[in-house]
Amino acid sequence: MRQAIALAVRALGETSPNPVVGCVVLDPAGRTVGEGFHAFAGGPHAEIVALEQAGDRARGGTVVVTLEPCDHRGRTGPCSEAVLAAGVRRVVYAVADPSERAGGGGRRLAGAGVEVESGLLADEAERVNAEWLTYARLRRPHVTWKFAATLDGRSAAADGTSQWITGPAAREDVHRLRARCDAILAGSGTVLADDPRLTVRGFDPHDHLRTHRRPLRVVADGRARTPPGSRVLDDAAPTLVAIAEDAPALESRTAVVRLPRAAGGSGLDLSALLAELGEREIVSVLLEGGPTLAGSFLAEGLVDRVVAYLAPTLLGAGTAALAGAGVATLAEAHHLRIEDITTLGPDLRITAATRRSEGRSSCSPA
Repeated sequence: MRQAIALAVRALGETSPNPVVGCVVLDPAGRTVGEGFHAFAGGPHAEIVALEQAGDRARGGTVVVTLEPCDHRGRTGPCSEAVLAAGVRRVVYAVADPSERAGGGGRRLAGAGVEVESGLLADEAERVNAEWLTYARLRRPHVTWKFAATLDGRSAAADGTSQWITGPAAREDVHRLRARCDAILAGSGTVLADDPRLTVRGFDPHDHLRTHRRPLRVVADGRARTPPGSRVLDDAAPTLVAIAEDAPALESRTAVVRLPRAAGGSGLDLSALLAELGEREIVSVLLEGGPTLAGSFLAEGLVDRVVAYLAPTLLGAGTAALAGAGVATLAEAHHLRIEDITTLGPDLRITAATRRSEGRSSCSPA
């Protein structure tokens, strides 16, 4: 199963809106005779690749796969049919498929006399497939909040300067993280203050991905303040600007969607924003907004993972990395579970899952 998980990792950032899946086929003697992973949406599923590699040697053997074999005919046929046709005696999968259309493969296999086991290394397989599992279970994208800060939690100095808090290795890693996501989200405050591009650059994406992805840029702009000349509106990548239903018209050549306002506030209804992105088959969102937008997402329980880039620097004053997260006392603090700590040049990258997502969906960018 660990080998199957390692195979699934190879397709991270490639398969959306499908899951990442790895599969290993063993012959009756327990020898590996086939391996495969789902490489891209519309391509053959992991089980199909591994079974084709195994051929007749799969008969009477075992299929070990990170996600329950699908029982749905879409762009490809059901994996449950392929497993039965191969004469496999036993199937071991880590995580049950929660989707209404494709789930149920395990029941079909068991009903046909195949020995089926589930749950092996489920936590590890969940972490790898966190984005898609969140999307399938909650019908909204998985949200990763990424920020860069000093060790005392400042994202900018007292005079507003913020470039560059972290070093080149950390900044390059951010672009690799962006390249794995379906959408990059920022607020209009960040657009007005920093005029960011929100694109993937600074490294060759083909070193990381087999396809050159251009994540959707999303601006949460309740009051329709995004200036027409903003770099986020250029043609370097597609952009969606979300404005409030009662906001003035936005002068823009890019796509605009109107959404409800948050209850009692001037910002957007963030659940409605994520639902809109989910309808567009956006599975994973990288939140790069400022401290206020990040705090709103946290306060509403809409952050699944945090990736913090920390520089060995102290400022003592300036803009905090987080604000307004709905915490008034220590008992209300947002507790995280550390999953990974990596050094990037002089800086640290800390990856943590929110406790709300613990046991259901969490993932490391590595």
